[in-house]
Amino acid sequence: MALQVTMDQAIEAHKLVSTMKIMDNNDFNGGDNRAKLAWSDCLKLYEDTVFQLNRSVSSYPEWVLESDRKLIEAAPGTPGPDVVVAKDGSGNYKSIAEGVAAAAKMGGGGGRRVVVHVKGGVYAENVEIKRTMKNLMIVGDGIGVTIVTGSKSAAQTTTFSSATFAVSGDNFIARDITFENTAGPAKHQAVALRCGADHAVFHRCSFLGYQDTLYVYSQRQFYRDCDIHGTVDFIFGDAAAIFQNCNINARKPMGGQQNSVTAHGRSDPNENTGIIIQNCRVNGAPGTNNFLGRPWREYARTVVMASELGGIHPAGWLEWSGSFALKTLYYAEYMNTGGGAATGGRVKWPGFHVLRSPAEVSEFSVGNFLGGESWIPGANVPFDAGL
Repeated sequence: MALQVTMDQAIEAHKLVSTMKIMDNNDFNGGDNRAKLAWSDCLKLYEDTVFQLNRSVSSYPEWVLESDRKLIEAAPGTPGPDVVVAKDGSGNYKSIAEGVAAAAKMGGGGGRRVVVHVKGGVYAENVEIKRTMKNLMIVGDGIGVTIVTGSKSAAQTTTFSSATFAVSGDNFIARDITFENTAGPAKHQAVALRCGADHAVFHRCSFLGYQDTLYVYSQRQFYRDCDIHGTVDFIFGDAAAIFQNCNINARKPMGGQQNSVTAHGRSDPNENTGIIIQNCRVNGAPGTNNFLGRPWREYARTVVMASELGGIHPAGWLEWSGSFALKTLYYAEYMNTGGGAATGGRVKWPGFHVLRSPAEVSEFSVGNFLGGESWIPGANVPFDAGL
């Protein structure tokens, strides 16, 4: 009943926003094109909210087919791709966007997995996997070998639209590929990858950027054996995302900035979302202050467990703005090691917790938090269901 009421309200709000006519740029403070871009993002976000609520009201589809087994652990290029992308012309297409468009005509959105092999090379393009393109797998030739790169930033568009690679289609898999945004620290928010796909898996991938590198926008996401590099809030969003066995590396920020690994965006305490870092290596950049996270929204939730922490500020966590969210957030650490793991000097906020027993932290495991045992094994990705 509550979901249906929320759905009705979202539909009504979308109708209202959609019917508001934008005459020209002069409607926005004398021609601010970025305001129009923000308006466009607003419409997309309303549409996505309606879509996700509708799916919650109705039945939820099965995720992984039996035929997807062995795709991920096979050597690059061996799954028998449906489409081959190659810069040198040796494939079906020379750009990833063309390859994805072709894949969409092969049953993307239906029940069949469609595999796109992107051969080694640097692909300077912005790619979007739309919500209708489900069951897509992108396979590269390795981190640092297959690279998708872009340079959009909030200085020219919105953070949401700055993503080099954006995924909305459910059941997405990426393996052996680098996603990069080269805008640099001076351009502030610049996203390498944005993911709003449910049951998304990233295996042996790299995400390179500075501020806002990886936008875990929404839904359930699993990252295994990945490398994430950035400065300010470089893993952020409101997904239920778990990172296992990953390297999370802070880079040198601009002068006057401090690094924060995460910025979770949970705005409702009833949301089952959070950023979980498990069995990872978190490395702070030398010569600057490095924090595990700060609260982007009032009920931000981040748990760091069984990980090796190096170069982390003794306080561990950073305020967003004064006392905002310090009572309502949920930040926790459990059984971490390394030079930055000591909790004696950690913040004394009401919402910060040092967990002592497996019972306290078990709800944040892959099995419990993502329900991962029902869908990750089908993709044959290595994972730990428990602690």
